[in-house]
Amino acid sequence: MMNYEELLLKRRSIRNFIDKAVSNEIIMKVIKESIYAPSSGNEQPWKFIIVNDKLLMKRISDEAKRNILKRIELNPNDYAKKYEKMLRDENYNIFYNAPSMVFIIGEKNLKNMKINCSLAASYFMMSAASRNLGTCWINFATDIKSSEMLSELGITDDFEIVAPIIVGYPAKIPDMPIRKEPEILKVI
Repeated sequence: MMNYEELLLKRRSIRNFIDKAVSNEIIMKVIKESIYAPSSGNEQPWKFIIVNDKLLMKRISDEAKRNILKRIELNPNDYAKKYEKMLRDENYNIFYNAPSMVFIIGEKNLKNMKINCSLAASYFMMSAASRNLGTCWINFATDIKSSEMLSELGITDDFEIVAPIIVGYPAKIPDMPIRKEPEILKVI
């Protein structure tokens, strides 16, 4: 078992996977550990949707790309503008052909839902890394607008996608990018 520092260094954003499925049993163990995350008021607002269907993942990718490109057309200053060329490439899959993905969603009406679901997502990614799995939070996948697709995924109007995370066996684990030193604004 790896120590904590090794785990921190091993958890990277993976965008290149070997062609090997991750069993639902392993994904369920990762999810089980992710719910150990803290949550405000112990609300535990997270819900999970596992997608192993590559054709559905491709359809989700295409839907998200269309919606982001529409957004860029309406607002050329949109942050996603820097990804426009990539998003226009019909062969580009926002999920990097990962074998699986997990949506972490939460109830819209809860005040701290996004923070709490983000904590669960962090635990998810660390648990996956401890099992030699790679993950990447794909924020583009929050841009699903199709009511039919949302329904197919089981996401009703009272829920919001917080963390779409791809998961698989990494082809390689990249080195950690250089980190800035922490800025301590004040010690009182």
